[in-house]
Amino acid sequence: MTSEHRGDYEELVDEISELLGAPATLENRDFELIAFGAYDSEGDLDPSALDPVRTRSILTRRSTAAVRAWFEGFGITRATGPVRIPPTPEAGVYRGRICLPVRHRGVVHGYIWLLDDDPGPSEGQLTAAMGVTARIGALLADEAQHGADLSRELRAVLTAERGWQSDMAVAELRTALGPRADGLHALMCVAPWPSADPDDAPSVRAVPGATALCTLPWGATAQCLALLIRLRSPDVLTPATTAAGRLLERARGGSGAGSAAARGAGGSGPPSAASRGAGGSGRGADATGGTDGSSTGTAGATGTANRASTASGTGGASRASAASGTGGASRASTASRASTASTASGTAAAGSGAGAATPRSSPAAGAATPRSGPAAGVATPRSGLADLATAWAEASAAARAALAEARFGPVAQWASIGPFRLLTALPPEVAHDPVARTLLAPVHHELARTAEVFLDCAGQAARAAAELGIHRQTLYYRLSRIEKLTGLDLDDGEDRLLLHMALKAHRL
Repeated sequence: MTSEHRGDYEELVDEISELLGAPATLENRDFELIAFGAYDSEGDLDPSALDPVRTRSILTRRSTAAVRAWFEGFGITRATGPVRIPPTPEAGVYRGRICLPVRHRGVVHGYIWLLDDDPGPSEGQLTAAMGVTARIGALLADEAQHGADLSRELRAVLTAERGWQSDMAVAELRTALGPRADGLHALMCVAPWPSADPDDAPSVRAVPGATALCTLPWGATAQCLALLIRLRSPDVLTPATTAAGRLLERARGGSGAGSAAARGAGGSGPPSAASRGAGGSGRGADATGGTDGSSTGTAGATGTANRASTASGTGGASRASAASGTGGASRASTASRASTASTASGTAAAGSGAGAATPRSSPAAGAATPRSGPAAGVATPRSGLADLATAWAEASAAARAALAEARFGPVAQWASIGPFRLLTALPPEVAHDPVARTLLAPVHHELARTAEVFLDCAGQAARAAAELGIHRQTLYYRLSRIEKLTGLDLDDGEDRLLLHMALKAHRL
């Protein structure tokens, strides 16, 4: 929501609250809170008014998909006049609601909500309030059109070829943004996004601090979401990470398409701007085929609350209420490993030795766990729009890294993805080195995982064995097999580097 309209919405909602004698709230058609009406009443804070649905809407300023579907089941998306919704305690709605659809030229853009008291507003009061909703609808429609234009312009910037086409696209976006164009921004990528339909993308006004957003191709069949968000300081990325958490929550609720798209993206990746900035075409993460052969990782919780019932929020409150080492010895030489491994070969063939160490949780252990759902990447903050193509390469690369390795969290910053800053810049034909092809066959998945954990542990046998939960002699046996499969010498630093990069790049 742009700052120039915020006061208008609040004044109009206040007007409706006065007309109806009850606190009202305004939500967009995605059930995300826009404004609260101020209304003085002794019952405003009555605990009986704070049913679970209303409470969650106040705290989270949005609604779950289930709550949204429940309210829409009463026909509010088609209604042209007030809709009364009865109390349903089993659904967490202890008090009835009155919904006033906010429409403009036949299109619903949002909803006004208030609690339905007895006797409640008269028909005359509701008719007068519907007149105010028409004015709100015109504002929402105008802002929606403005946001759509910026979506097209942001998409043009992120997909244009370098040179005059990129310069023209940036100039158009700068003109549309006006003074805001020179401010501090962070570009963010959420991938995969569950739908290519522009109507399924969130509106700019629903994401605090957002300047523009658009959907872009992510691989052959999937989509991603690009978001340009304003920052106050280059050292404080909270607005970007908070927005990313909210969008990830929405993506996960998008009919389960997120994880399927992540898997289906195969070897594809973000669009041309990212490819140019990264030095090659990107690839979507394969969330089911990690080189470790372990089960697919589960996405970590985001830093945001569950999408609670704003729709529901339908109820209103004051605006104030809404604010709301072990060092481990280096491994023995290949020759000594081979001589000692023979005594452990019986147990090693089974993949674990007697007296195996208990696995510990660490970056090395979690490094090979891909994410099963959508992830977000945040680029380095920049002032102005000139480097948006490079920023998009960073944001999409960070998202790919987060999809490839769950340890980066659901929201990864470009500065935090380490070697993946280089790996994501490699063209696919270069990143997928043939030296690891045999090792990465499904039949050798446990050996591939062993190699990656060993290399993540800087070649320290004690640490690697502990991470894997195996005896050290079993580790030596596996390392000997890895050397035979790859033709590499794991006592050689360059061979280690090549294998380590190939294993990491395999999941991109």
